[in-house]
Amino acid sequence: MNTLVAAPAGPIRWKHSLGWLALLAPLFFLSYGWANQLAASRGVNTSIVFGWETAIPFWPWTIVPYWSIDLMYGLSFLACRTPREVNHHGLRLLTAQLISVACFVAFPLRFSGDKPTADGVFGALFDALAGFDLPYNQAPSLHIGLLVIIWWVLVRRASPGWRLCWHVWAALVAASVLTTWQHHFFDLPTGALVGLLCLWLWPDRGESPLRSRADATRPRLAVYYALGALACGLISLRGGVALLAIWPAVALALVAVNYAWLGTVGFQKHAGRQSAAVRWLLAPYRLGAWINRHLWTRHRPAPDLVTDTVWLGRLPTPAELAAHGFDAIVDLTAEFDTPVGARLSCSVPMLDLAVPPAEALSEAVRALELAQASAERVLVCCALGYSRSALTVAAWLLHSGREMRVEDAIARARAARPQVVFTDAHRALLEAFVHAG
Repeated sequence: MNTLVAAPAGPIRWKHSLGWLALLAPLFFLSYGWANQLAASRGVNTSIVFGWETAIPFWPWTIVPYWSIDLMYGLSFLACRTPREVNHHGLRLLTAQLISVACFVAFPLRFSGDKPTADGVFGALFDALAGFDLPYNQAPSLHIGLLVIIWWVLVRRASPGWRLCWHVWAALVAASVLTTWQHHFFDLPTGALVGLLCLWLWPDRGESPLRSRADATRPRLAVYYALGALACGLISLRGGVALLAIWPAVALALVAVNYAWLGTVGFQKHAGRQSAAVRWLLAPYRLGAWINRHLWTRHRPAPDLVTDTVWLGRLPTPAELAAHGFDAIVDLTAEFDTPVGARLSCSVPMLDLAVPPAEALSEAVRALELAQASAERVLVCCALGYSRSALTVAAWLLHSGREMRVEDAIARARAARPQVVFTDAHRALLEAFVHAG
C-alpha cells in the first residue's frame, strides 16, 4: 500500500540547506572519528557475525556506490523545498548521528575480517576511506541509517522514472556495505531501524512526537507493552537468530510510549494512512494485532446492521468491503490503515482499549453523520467492532435523536452486535456527550 506523500513544491532553500550542511559535516567527522579512535584505544575485538557471512564476496567496484552516499547527502537537501522539510531533514540526520555514535560508545564492535587489497581507482578509494575509518563503528550502521533518511527524501521529490532509479541505487548502496567488507549483516537492519526511528521522530506530516500532547493514554497497557518489549530484548541477548527479537522489542517499546505519553499521535495516521516509518517500525505489532483481530472475530466476521443504513463491525479487508457493498466507511483504528474501496472514507484514530477524549468522539460522530447523509451503506468499524466503533455508534444514535437515553443507545448497539463492550468509563463519556449537546 502506498504511503508516499508527495513532496511540497517550492524553491530550493539554498542558504537554509547550506547552514545545515555547515553544521552536520564537521559534526559527522568529529563524532564519528572520535568514536572510532575510542574503540581502538579500548582494543575492542567483539563482533556480531553469522557463519554464512563468509560467503559474501569482496567486490572492489562497489566502493563507488559506497562513497556515493556523500553526494546523495548533499543532494538530499536540494530536494527539500520548505523550511519545515529542511529542518526535519537536518534533524533526522543529526538524530541518526547522535543515536549511532551513542551506540558505538556504549556497545563498541569491530569488523572481524581483513580486507583484501584493491588496485587502481578502486584501491585509491579504499585508501581514502581507510584514512579516517577504522574497523569499528559497526552497529547500528550509520551508513544505512543515513541512507534510509536520504533515500526517503529523494524518492518523495523524484518523478516515477527517477524514483525507480533511486530505489535501485539505494539498494546498491545498502549492499555495498557488505561487499566492501565494511560491515557485518547485523549492522544493516539495526541501522535501518535507526533511520526509520528518525523518520518517525521528525515526520513529513503532523507534529513531531517530541512536541505532541497526548489525547488519551492507558498507563497500565503501557506497562504491559513495555514488559513485552523487555522480554523481546532479553530474548535477543541470546544471539544468533534470537537477534531478530530486536525488531518486536522496538515495536512494542514504541507502542508503550504511545499508550503512556503520545496517544494516537504516535501512530502517525493521516487521511487513513500511517506514515511509512510507523508501518515498518511497528510491523511486528501490527501483525500481532491483525492475528488477534481475526482470532477474536473468526466466528462473527460479518458486520451487523444497527439502522437502515449503518452497520457495525470489524475493520474489513478491501475484498470484504467490496463484498458487502459498503460505499462509506468510518474507521476508528489508530493501529491499522483504512481499507480502500469505499466511495467515502473517514478516519478518526482512537487508541484500542482506551476511552477516547470527548473531542475525538465528537469528531467521529460528525464523520458518521456526514457519511450517513450521503451514502446508502455505511460501515463503522474498529479492530474487532466491539468497543471504539460501538461507542461511536451509540453516541451517534444519541446525537441524531434516534435514542434519547444512554442505556437505550447501548442496548440498541448490543442488540445488533451482542459482543460489544461498554465500560463505566464509556457510559460516563456518553452521558457527558449528551449533556454537552
